[in-house]
This record gives sequence, structure tokens and C-alpha cells, in this order.
Amino acid sequence: MVENATTPAAQNVPQAASRVNRPLGARGQEAHAAGSTHIADGVVAKVAGIAAREVNGVWALGGGGARALGAIRDAINATDLTQGVKVEVGETQAAVDVTVVVEYGAQIQDVAEQVRSRVAGAVGHLVGLEVVEVNVDVNDVHVPGDDDNDDDDKRVR
Repeated sequence: MVENATTPAAQNVPQAASRVNRPLGARGQEAHAAGSTHIADGVVAKVAGIAAREVNGVWALGGGGARALGAIRDAINATDLTQGVKVEVGETQAAVDVTVVVEYGAQIQDVAEQVRSRVAGAVGHLVGLEVVEVNVDVNDVHVPGDDDNDDDDKRVR
């Protein structure tokens, strides 16, 4: 015999609360689903790294060791877009540290300010976090001819 919800045995069994058993909203209205979103630190670092690379005058990101490892990654098409970027991410805010190498001839303060602006804008717009600070560490100046392979294609763009 199959019991239905009106039998005394079925009434004594407690019903488990369901996350999906909620009343439907009115049709035609925008739906708002409950839940939470967690954005990984690596996502914020990648957005910041891409934004910093877009600034004119930035030759590379990261210190010497990171750039050497990055060259190996580039050779096997596994570019690390977070290279030279460190982030601290809270629930609603983020702080970003970026290490850059600036092209010789570019005004370092202007490049650093543009990196700050571009990174803060990208993280704020794409990730939705308030950026409380962007620290730019200018680690080196790239002088054409310093490297054996100074092709423009080797730039971080």
C-alpha cells in the first residue's frame, strides 16, 4: 500500500527543508536568486595583471626571477597572467601590489599612475570590489639592446 500525505503515518514524518521549494515570483519581473559569490584571489590577480599589461610604457611584470620563469612559460604557451601581481581580497574590498619593468624613455611616475588607475578600474568594474590601494613597485627599466631578443613581439602586451 502506498501512503499519501494525508495518512497519519506520512503526517508524522518531518519534512526536510528544501532550498528549491520556494514560492515563485510574478512573471515578467526580474528574478533575484539567493546565494553567495566567492571570487578567488587568483581571479582578481589575473584581472589586475591583464590591466597592468595594457598600460603603455610597461615592458614586463614581475621581478627578475619571475620574468625568467615567465619566459619559460611563454615558450610553452602557458603564460602566467598573474606574474608580478599580489592581491589581498576581502568580502567587498581588494588591495593590489604590482611589480613592473618600465620601458626606458617612459615617464615612470606617469606609467605608475596609469597602472594604478587601470588596475583599480578593471578590478572595480569586472570583479565588483572596491579597490582600497594599488601599490606599484618599479623593479627595473628596460633599455633596448639589453636583451639578445629585443623583438617588439616579446613585450607583455
